[in-house]
Amino acid sequence: MGVGKMKIKRVLTFLDEIRSQDGQDVSPRLRKAAAVAILDNPFAGRFEDDLSPLTKASETVGREICAIAAQLLAPDKAVSYGKAAIVGINGEQEHGNAMLTTVFGNVMREAAGGGKAWISSMTKRGGPGSTIDVPLAHKDALYVRSHYDGMTIMLPDAPQPDEIAIIAVYATRGRPNHRVGGLSASDIKGEDGLV
Repeated sequence: MGVGKMKIKRVLTFLDEIRSQDGQDVSPRLRKAAAVAILDNPFAGRFEDDLSPLTKASETVGREICAIAAQLLAPDKAVSYGKAAIVGINGEQEHGNAMLTTVFGNVMREAAGGGKAWISSMTKRGGPGSTIDVPLAHKDALYVRSHYDGMTIMLPDAPQPDEIAIIAVYATRGRPNHRVGGLSASDIKGEDGLV
Protein backbone atom coordinates (compact mmCIF):
# COMPACT_ATOMS: atom_id res chain seq x y z
CA MET A 1 0.00 0.00 0.00
CA GLY A 2 1.40 3.37 -0.98
CA VAL A 3 0.67 6.24 1.35
CA GLY A 4 -1.10 8.17 -1.43
CA LYS A 5 -3.50 5.27 -2.03
CA MET A 6 -4.63 4.32 1.44
CA LYS A 7 -6.74 1.19 1.33
CA ILE A 8 -10.04 1.26 3.16
CA LYS A 9 -10.04 -1.92 5.25
CA ARG A 10 -13.60 -1.63 6.55
CA VAL A 11 -16.60 0.66 6.33
CA LEU A 12 -19.03 0.95 9.24
CA THR A 13 -22.38 2.73 8.90
CA PHE A 14 -24.81 4.13 11.44
CA LEU A 15 -28.34 5.51 11.01
CA ASP A 16 -30.30 7.16 13.82
CA GLU A 17 -33.92 8.12 13.11
CA ILE A 18 -35.65 10.21 15.77
CA ARG A 19 -39.45 10.16 15.53
CA SER A 20 -40.38 11.28 19.05
CA GLN A 21 -38.44 13.10 21.75
CA ASP A 22 -39.41 14.41 25.17
CA GLY A 23 -43.02 13.42 24.59
CA GLN A 24 -43.22 15.40 21.35
CA ASP A 25 -43.56 13.94 17.86
CA VAL A 26 -40.64 14.91 15.64
CA SER A 27 -41.96 16.01 12.28
CA PRO A 28 -40.30 15.91 9.94
CA ARG A 29 -38.27 13.09 11.44
CA LEU A 30 -34.63 13.74 12.26
CA ARG A 31 -32.26 11.33 10.57
CA LYS A 32 -28.53 11.26 11.25
CA ALA A 33 -26.23 9.08 9.16
CA ALA A 34 -22.56 8.28 9.59
CA ALA A 35 -20.04 6.35 7.54
CA VAL A 36 -16.66 5.38 8.99
CA ALA A 37 -13.58 4.29 7.06
CA ILE A 38 -11.00 2.19 8.89
CA LEU A 39 -7.52 2.59 7.38
CA ASP A 40 -3.98 1.52 8.15
CA ASN A 41 -1.97 4.50 9.41
CA PRO A 42 1.25 4.66 7.36
CA PHE A 43 2.83 6.98 9.93
CA ALA A 44 2.01 4.93 13.03
CA GLY A 45 4.99 4.52 15.34
CA ARG A 46 7.12 7.21 13.73
CA PHE A 47 7.27 10.99 13.54
CA GLU A 48 6.96 12.54 10.10
CA ASP A 49 7.10 16.27 9.38
CA ASP A 50 5.25 16.07 6.06
CA LEU A 51 1.70 14.79 6.50
CA SER A 52 0.55 15.89 3.05
CA PRO A 53 0.23 12.26 1.84
CA LEU A 54 -2.58 11.82 4.39
CA THR A 55 -4.30 14.96 3.15
CA LYS A 56 -3.99 13.82 -0.45
CA ALA A 57 -5.39 10.36 0.38
CA SER A 58 -8.33 11.94 2.22
CA GLU A 59 -9.97 12.96 -1.06
CA THR A 60 -10.48 9.37 -2.22
CA VAL A 61 -11.43 8.14 1.25
CA GLY A 62 -13.81 11.06 1.70
CA ARG A 63 -15.46 10.58 -1.66
CA GLU A 64 -16.40 7.01 -0.75
CA ILE A 65 -17.61 7.46 2.83
CA CYS A 66 -19.36 10.77 2.23
CA ALA A 67 -21.34 9.23 -0.62
CA ILE A 68 -22.29 6.30 1.60
CA ALA A 69 -23.41 8.54 4.48
CA ALA A 70 -25.44 10.80 2.17
CA GLN A 71 -27.11 7.78 0.54
CA LEU A 72 -28.16 6.46 3.96
CA LEU A 73 -30.42 9.52 4.30
CA ALA A 74 -32.27 8.96 1.02
CA PRO A 75 -34.81 10.09 0.07
CA ASP A 76 -34.08 12.89 2.55
CA LYS A 77 -31.29 15.40 1.92
CA ALA A 78 -28.46 16.47 4.19
CA VAL A 79 -28.78 19.93 5.74
CA SER A 80 -26.15 19.56 8.48
CA TYR A 81 -22.73 17.99 8.53
CA GLY A 82 -19.76 17.16 10.71
CA LYS A 83 -16.54 15.15 10.54
CA ALA A 84 -14.23 13.35 12.95
CA ALA A 85 -11.27 11.03 13.30
CA ILE A 86 -10.05 8.59 15.92
CA VAL A 87 -6.37 7.72 15.58
CA GLY A 88 -5.03 4.48 17.05
CA ILE A 89 -2.58 4.94 19.91
CA ASN A 90 0.53 4.33 17.79
CA GLY A 91 -0.39 7.38 15.73
CA GLU A 92 -0.80 11.07 16.49
CA GLN A 93 -3.96 13.15 16.75
CA GLU A 94 -2.39 15.26 14.00
CA HIS A 95 -2.72 12.34 11.58
CA GLY A 96 -6.50 12.57 11.93
CA ASN A 97 -6.44 16.33 11.45
CA ALA A 98 -4.36 15.89 8.29
CA MET A 99 -7.18 13.80 6.84
CA LEU A 100 -9.95 16.29 7.71
CA THR A 101 -8.69 19.41 5.94
CA THR A 102 -10.41 21.36 3.19
CA VAL A 103 -9.59 18.54 0.76
CA PHE A 104 -11.91 16.21 2.70
CA GLY A 105 -14.32 19.06 3.44
CA ASN A 106 -14.87 19.89 -0.22
CA VAL A 107 -15.76 16.27 -0.97
CA MET A 108 -18.13 16.32 2.01
CA ARG A 109 -19.86 19.45 0.71
CA GLU A 110 -20.19 17.91 -2.74
CA ALA A 111 -21.86 14.77 -1.37
CA ALA A 112 -24.29 16.99 0.57
CA GLY A 113 -25.32 18.81 -2.59
CA GLY A 114 -23.30 21.89 -1.66
CA GLY A 115 -22.49 23.79 1.47
CA LYS A 116 -21.10 27.21 2.35
CA ALA A 117 -20.34 26.78 6.04
CA TRP A 118 -17.21 25.63 7.79
CA ILE A 119 -17.53 21.97 8.83
CA SER A 120 -17.35 21.26 12.55
CA SER A 121 -14.90 18.53 13.50
CA MET A 122 -13.39 16.54 16.36
CA THR A 123 -10.25 14.40 16.49
CA LYS A 124 -8.62 12.33 19.20
CA ARG A 125 -6.53 9.25 19.87
CA GLY A 126 -8.21 6.09 21.08
CA GLY A 127 -8.56 2.37 20.73
CA PRO A 128 -11.21 -0.28 20.17
CA GLY A 129 -14.45 0.67 21.89
CA SER A 130 -13.74 4.39 21.63
CA THR A 131 -16.61 6.82 21.35
CA ILE A 132 -16.51 10.23 19.75
CA ASP A 133 -19.10 13.01 19.65
CA VAL A 134 -19.18 14.33 16.10
CA PRO A 135 -20.40 17.95 16.12
CA LEU A 136 -23.01 19.01 13.58
CA ALA A 137 -23.94 22.44 12.21
CA HIS A 138 -26.00 23.73 9.28
CA LYS A 139 -24.18 23.26 5.98
CA ASP A 140 -24.92 26.76 4.69
CA ALA A 141 -24.89 29.02 7.77
CA LEU A 142 -23.08 28.50 11.07
CA TYR A 143 -25.31 30.99 12.89
CA VAL A 144 -28.37 28.71 12.67
CA ARG A 145 -28.48 27.64 16.34
CA SER A 146 -31.23 25.08 15.80
CA HIS A 147 -28.76 22.88 13.92
CA TYR A 148 -26.04 22.77 16.62
CA ASP A 149 -26.20 19.07 17.35
CA GLY A 150 -24.05 15.97 17.24
CA MET A 151 -23.92 12.24 16.77
CA THR A 152 -22.12 9.89 19.13
CA ILE A 153 -20.25 7.14 17.33
CA MET A 154 -18.84 4.05 19.08
CA LEU A 155 -16.45 1.78 17.23
CA PRO A 156 -16.59 -1.69 18.79
CA ASP A 157 -13.22 -3.01 17.61
CA ALA A 158 -11.45 -0.07 16.00
CA PRO A 159 -9.17 1.67 15.65
CA GLN A 160 -6.38 -0.80 16.31
CA PRO A 161 -3.08 0.82 17.40
CA ASP A 162 -1.87 1.27 13.80
CA GLU A 163 -5.21 2.38 12.30
CA ILE A 164 -7.15 5.59 11.70
CA ALA A 165 -10.95 5.87 11.69
CA ILE A 166 -12.30 8.69 9.51
CA ILE A 167 -15.95 9.65 10.08
CA ALA A 168 -18.47 11.61 7.98
CA VAL A 169 -21.87 12.53 9.46
CA TYR A 170 -24.93 14.16 7.88
CA ALA A 171 -28.31 15.10 9.35
CA THR A 172 -31.63 15.99 7.74
CA ARG A 173 -32.73 18.80 10.04
CA GLY A 174 -31.97 20.63 13.28
CA ARG A 175 -32.56 19.46 16.84
CA PRO A 176 -36.07 18.38 17.80
CA ASN A 177 -37.92 20.95 19.92
CA HIS A 178 -35.28 23.65 19.38
CA ARG A 179 -36.34 26.98 20.85
CA VAL A 180 -33.30 29.08 21.70
CA GLY A 181 -33.79 31.65 18.94
CA GLY A 182 -31.18 32.91 16.54
CA LEU A 183 -31.16 32.80 12.76
CA SER A 184 -33.85 30.54 11.33
CA ALA A 185 -32.91 28.03 8.63
CA SER A 186 -35.61 29.59 6.43
CA ASP A 187 -33.81 32.97 6.65
CA ILE A 188 -30.37 31.80 5.49
CA LYS A 189 -28.75 34.04 2.89
CA GLY A 190 -26.11 31.43 2.05
CA GLU A 191 -23.46 33.94 1.00
CA ASP A 192 -20.62 33.65 3.50
CA GLY A 193 -21.24 30.44 5.43
CA LEU A 194 -22.28 32.38 8.51
CA VAL A 195 -25.79 33.74 7.83
